[in-house]
Amino acid sequence: MTTALPDLILEPLVRAALMEDLGTYGDVTTRSVIPEGTTYTAKLRARAEGVVSGMQIARLAFHLVDPSLEVRTLKEDGSEIAKGDTLMEIEGSAAAILSAERVALNFAGRLSGIATLTAACVAETKGTETRITCTRKTTPGLRMVEKQAVLHGGGFNHRFSLSDAILIKDNHIAAAGGIRPVLQAVKSNASHMIRVEIEVDTLAQLEEVLDEGGADVVLLDNMDTKTLLRAVEIANGRIVLEASGNMTLPRIAEVAATGVNYISMGALTHSATTLDLGLDF
Repeated sequence: MTTALPDLILEPLVRAALMEDLGTYGDVTTRSVIPEGTTYTAKLRARAEGVVSGMQIARLAFHLVDPSLEVRTLKEDGSEIAKGDTLMEIEGSAAAILSAERVALNFAGRLSGIATLTAACVAETKGTETRITCTRKTTPGLRMVEKQAVLHGGGFNHRFSLSDAILIKDNHIAAAGGIRPVLQAVKSNASHMIRVEIEVDTLAQLEEVLDEGGADVVLLDNMDTKTLLRAVEIANGRIVLEASGNMTLPRIAEVAATGVNYISMGALTHSATTLDLGLDF
């Protein structure tokens, strides 16, 4: 389990989604067909197994539409769930429940899909010290909650933004004139409070990074398993190694077995399938 974010941080995201869905005149269907004062108890259920994420956001969605709704969370974020499990019960105004339903399900299904894929990848690292981490390949505006979903699945977070850490990619290296010049520039200009990661494509570049110094982490980009094994031997524990580039679930176990410290996967957030959840009256 991971600590929940403050509701205050999440509320603007949920409020914006509700405003998008309710439009300029609210839920005209519900207002037209549901008698005023009708109450009900709805159940948010899993229609597939996985790992749940987004329950905190779903609760916020219901409460922003109607603070008087009684919301009981039965499966906390990060919990493993089976098909048919009831994740949440919502009691109160039927109109309010129906008006918040789609936003709550959109968030919960999307985030549970990310948590479920992350958990599957983490399971492939069993018996190793390798950690699964996400990237910045997130849905614009939803990075915070998608990265939280990765944590719910047992993964770890990479940097949140360009301002969090220095990550020197191949284009930075080319523009700066090479490995040594770019690392020398970092040593001259970067704050001592900022960690430095540099991407390499070859073992020769890795050796150059180790010789020059100035980096905390090396990103091993698009290397085959044999090359990753050799990279771990060369580094010999002197620097954190992150394997990246087209990482897929079937390959995780063999990459983790090489001894790299991290495997970063954009797929966790850009290719996760929404977990099927539904609201039953």
